[in-house]
Amino acid sequence: MHLIDSHAHLDSSKFDGGREAAIERAREAGVVAILNVGGDLASSRAAVALAERNDFIYAAVGVHPHDATTVTPAVLDELRALSRHPKVVAIGEIGLDYYRDLSPRPVQRRAFAEQLALAAELELPVVIHSREALDDVLAALRGWEGSGVLHSYSGGPEWLGEVLELGFSIGISGPVTFPKAEPLRAAAAAVPLERLLVETDCPYLTPVPYRGRRNEPAYVRYVAQAVARARGMEAEPLARATADNARRLFGMQ
Repeated sequence: MHLIDSHAHLDSSKFDGGREAAIERAREAGVVAILNVGGDLASSRAAVALAERNDFIYAAVGVHPHDATTVTPAVLDELRALSRHPKVVAIGEIGLDYYRDLSPRPVQRRAFAEQLALAAELELPVVIHSREALDDVLAALRGWEGSGVLHSYSGGPEWLGEVLELGFSIGISGPVTFPKAEPLRAAAAAVPLERLLVETDCPYLTPVPYRGRRNEPAYVRYVAQAVARARGMEAEPLARATADNARRLFGMQ
């Protein structure tokens, strides 16, 4: 298959000692590009460095809501500087997480707004994390003129409407393969094909048949296969369409 993994965390320590092997397995599995996504300043730097060393890896830089308390003017300045690298194609992963609440919610909202403003300034798309916070995520995006993806979508089709109305794409990850994920499969079937991305979010959210092990970009093919089944289509055209969507959204060559 011809695939793009639109959300990975290859800089994670879970890949230490096996990162290059995982990258090679992705190539062998038909993955033609990977968006490696930062979650704080250190992982954003690492994402850029990894993209520099690998021709088919791109980077997103940003601070995850778990680390929202670290977002200062100096951190935003460094994200701005990192974003000037030609392999940086998005700001992310940014957003809100009211499930774990590792940063106070007002601080999360401030950090999210500041990074949305940075993305608008730089004319870059955003990669958005939303967990039990969709109302506030959508409130922040209303009136924000830009593009992006709601990554690792976890709701049913009933939540798609406004996300799509705002012009955002939907990223589907490993849970679409889980036995009890019928609402997610229904959502994956309902998204217009031109707004759909597939991703691993590796090393997390490993799809069946490898659930319980460390995830990696090569496994994005299982996500694509599950989404294709849900949509009643063959996997290869689904893979190519989602790859084209990722290229268009992120300006990948």
